[in-house]
Amino acid sequence: MLSDTSPARLSLVLLTYNRADQVLDTLARLTALPDRFDIVAVDNASTDGTASRIAASFPDVKLVVAPANLGAAGRNLGVERVGTEYVAFCDDDAWWSPGSLTRAVEILDAAPRVAVLNARVVVGEHGATDDTCERMRESPLRSAGLPAPALIGYMAGACVFRTDVFRQVGGYEPRLFIGGEETLVSLDVLSAGHEMVYIDELVIHHHPSPLRDSAQRRRLLARNAAWVAWMRLPLPEALRATSDALRTMLTERSPLRDVPLLIASIAWALSKRRVIDERVRHMRQIVFDDDARRVTEPGETGSFGSTRIE
Repeated sequence: MLSDTSPARLSLVLLTYNRADQVLDTLARLTALPDRFDIVAVDNASTDGTASRIAASFPDVKLVVAPANLGAAGRNLGVERVGTEYVAFCDDDAWWSPGSLTRAVEILDAAPRVAVLNARVVVGEHGATDDTCERMRESPLRSAGLPAPALIGYMAGACVFRTDVFRQVGGYEPRLFIGGEETLVSLDVLSAGHEMVYIDELVIHHHPSPLRDSAQRRRLLARNAAWVAWMRLPLPEALRATSDALRTMLTERSPLRDVPLLIASIAWALSKRRVIDERVRHMRQIVFDDDARRVTEPGETGSFGSTRIE
């Protein structure tokens, strides 16, 4: 991160929770980049001394300590501290490649219709491209007038936003916590008339942390998909997503814990209901039809609609 006196046009919001050693390593990599940008680190109320260690090791990083673990919505606190036109995101186990953030500014400057850039995620020591990015690269959506393939979703830990658009759509819904939290934001970005694109030349390195709960993740993904469907999608999709969530909760043997919350919160979701318009429904249908075609072909993978780096 260069220390010249020219004002930065992009800020980076990094979200962390109870991974003190890992986030310090990530910050060391980020602060060594040649790009010009500000860093805002959001500690989601860690209990392992993360905040004090960041403050001691990186005094030039803006540190925000959440009052509790807010999940994905912790990023909203970071964006509140951003004073730049653009904002990039990553988590504590991922870092941007040299030059990528500078290039992101150039791309957004030249493409006023585009509100979100999704980078290429390379995973682990061998740097294999994430499967979701492979699918994004082959997006079936029309890209006329855009710098790259259009998308219906993005990866929360590997993207760059226009800051005003992130604020316009309200950022991440706190009640979703974590698990497909990008879906609601994606639908609202598209409904507002903006575009999202995949940029293969922007690279972020992801070394997944072993500190994760896959079963809980699956349950939250299914629950949140149902809630988002009731908030934004046509009734048949909301019913189907709810059925899928109930099936997941039974499979994970958590119905007594999860089902009452799922059902009780449908009323809350309906209070926020604003069904997507025909343009966005059409974009989604093109992607889903392409997915359906691909799953019948050997070696193909599924939807690239929305996901998150953990």
